[in-house]
Amino acid sequence: MTQAISARQLLKVAYEEALGGLAEGGIPIGAALFTADGTLLGRGHNRRVQSGDPSMHAETDAFRNAGRRRDYGSTIMVTTLSPCWYCSGLVRQFGIGAVVIGEARTFYGGQDWLAEHGVAVTVLDDQRCADLMTEFIAAQPLLWHEDIGVTEAADD
Repeated sequence: MTQAISARQLLKVAYEEALGGLAEGGIPIGAALFTADGTLLGRGHNRRVQSGDPSMHAETDAFRNAGRRRDYGSTIMVTTLSPCWYCSGLVRQFGIGAVVIGEARTFYGGQDWLAEHGVAVTVLDDQRCADLMTEFIAAQPLLWHEDIGVTEAADD
C-alpha cells in the first residue's frame, strides 16, 4: 500500500458494503479488492441470504466483481471480518498478496494460515466492524451459525 492511501481508508469501502448487506436482510460482511495503489477493482458483500447461493461470501462477491486479471499478486483484499477457510482459500488460490481485516474478534478465520503462506495480513481491530458483527450475531444466531458452517441441535 502506498502512503497516499491507508488500510483504514480502504476499509471504508468494505464497511459500506457490510452495511448494504445488512440493509438487504443479509449478513453484514463486506469486502473490496484493490490494486496496491488503492484503485478499487471490485466490491461486494455477503449475499448468501439474498441470492440463495451458499458460496456468495463477501470476498467472493468482491472478487467476482473485480473481473478477470492475469496476476493478483499485487492486489489487496479488504474485508470487514477475518476470512473463513473458504475465502482464505480464494486468496491463496489466486495469489492475492495482501489481506486487510477489519476485525477478528467475533470470528477468527484463516488469517494465520494466510500469513504462514506469504500473504501480508493486517488486522485493524476496527470497533465499528466488531460492533456490527456482535449486534448481528446476537440478533441472528442461527443465520450466523449457518454462514460459518456450524450446526446446532434443535434444543440449543
